[in-house]
Amino acid sequence: MHPRTSLVLPLLTLLACAAETPPAAPPPPPPPPVPTVSEPPAPTASAPPAPPPAPPGPPQLVMQPVALPGATAPASLDYIGYDGAHARVWVPVGGTGSADVFDVATHTFTRVDGFKTVERETKNGKRTMGPSSVSFGEGVAYVGDRGSSEVCVVDATKLVLGKCTKLPNPPDGVVYVPFAKEVWVTTPKVQTVVVLDATKPDALKPKATIKLEGDPEGYAFDGTRGLFFTNLEDKNQTVAIDVKTHKPKASWKLDCGEAGPRGIAADGEHGFVFVACTDGIRVLDAGHEGAKVASLDTGAGVDNIDWLAPQRLLFVAAGKAATLTVARIDEKGQPKVVATGATTAGARNGVADASGNAYIADPANARLLVLPFVQ
Repeated sequence: MHPRTSLVLPLLTLLACAAETPPAAPPPPPPPPVPTVSEPPAPTASAPPAPPPAPPGPPQLVMQPVALPGATAPASLDYIGYDGAHARVWVPVGGTGSADVFDVATHTFTRVDGFKTVERETKNGKRTMGPSSVSFGEGVAYVGDRGSSEVCVVDATKLVLGKCTKLPNPPDGVVYVPFAKEVWVTTPKVQTVVVLDATKPDALKPKATIKLEGDPEGYAFDGTRGLFFTNLEDKNQTVAIDVKTHKPKASWKLDCGEAGPRGIAADGEHGFVFVACTDGIRVLDAGHEGAKVASLDTGAGVDNIDWLAPQRLLFVAAGKAATLTVARIDEKGQPKVVATGATTAGARNGVADASGNAYIADPANARLLVLPFVQ
């Protein structure tokens, strides 16, 4: 055999064997991906719905203090009054023996001097007694003076002190009753009301004395029904007195507690009487034997109050609570607070002008507090 032939045959044999061997199987495809299932979020506690916004409260009146001229703290202050004819607030000051007259337009004082004073011993120590109350008649002011037991006439335009009328006992509240041309004066020391004839406005004369069954405190009159009202502080009662006959006509029991009632005001249009207890107001129906119609909590330390009839607003200063509450009284006698204001401890006996601005005696600091009305 040719040598080249011997090489070719083994090669052919190898190729034949390779042709007979099947090809290797392809690798298996990868397994399909396992679908993932997203887990639902864990349940969470739902937050409670937000509460609705609280309704806005009544407007807050801002206090503007004005110092009394020549007075040192603490000052002897009690009743104050508003003279609508001249737009002035009168502040009788016992310690200085003056009536300090505040012009609401200029915020300035004019002093009326010449009242008598006396120093007396009280349960709180010595105290100077002098002018302490005021009311307004026809062109004049009537100022009650505890120091001299007098009611004095002052020219309301010229601010000049005139004649004084002597009383048997010191006066407390003083009020002019226009339809009777009389000045009524409460004298709690002897449980009476003294009536003075004011037919001549500048020359008062004694006219009558009305005996009561308790200590009169506060005063108001209803010109529509011809009634004068006062409280009996020690008996927890309100008394209605007929102005024409000078005789008590009715008395109503109150629920003012041991401290008894203090100030009083009258709504002649609807026949309501507002009585100040030391912690708030009671609304009484004079046409139904003094039945209580409503009450209003105004904080502790209430004394005298003021009624602004055209706007049907009642002004209540609470000395211990150091607040002023202004409430509108509807035709059914129901009160609604329309404004409040922060004052100072002991500030009480507020009055209002025709626009509803409030003025409050602040004896502890010898000031008059002015709170402009905002509604």
